[in-house]
Amino acid sequence: MKKAVAVKKTSAKDVGAASASKLIDGTIKELGDWRGEMLGRIRALIKDADPDVVEEWKWRGVPVWEHDGIICTGETYKAVVKLTFAKGAALDDPAGLFNSSLDGNVRRAIDIREGENINEKALKALIRAAVALNASKARKPAKRSA
Repeated sequence: MKKAVAVKKTSAKDVGAASASKLIDGTIKELGDWRGEMLGRIRALIKDADPDVVEEWKWRGVPVWEHDGIICTGETYKAVVKLTFAKGAALDDPAGLFNSSLDGNVRRAIDIREGENINEKALKALIRAAVALNASKARKPAKRSA
C-alpha cells in the first residue's frame, strides 16, 4: 500500500530571494518581447541604484523589489510595463516620471509603453529616494503605550 504524499503549495512566504530571482528571470524570458526586455532593463536599473535590494515574488506572480519595505513592483500588461512605487505619493518626482495612479494617497506608478525611453538617471534617483523613505520609517522607535 502506497503512502499518501502531501503536496505543498508554494506561497509567497515559501519563495526565497534566490527562487524569486529565478522566477523573475523566467518571466522575462517567457515574455520574449519588448515587455520582457523592458522589465529586464528596469530590474538592472533597480539593482544598480540599490545593490542591497531584495527581489520577492508576490501576489501570484508579481516581481517586487524591497529594501526595508516595498520599493516597487514590476507588472507587465499587454500595452505597458507598470512600475508601481508603494509609497510613491511621498516621493519627490522632479523629472515627472510618475504618469499613472496619480489620484491615490499612497502609490504612484510609471507606465512604460513600447518604444518609450526611460530617464535612467531620474529612475535611479526615485529608487534611492524610495529606499531612503523606507529606511527612515524602519528606524522610528515603536510607540509605547501607557
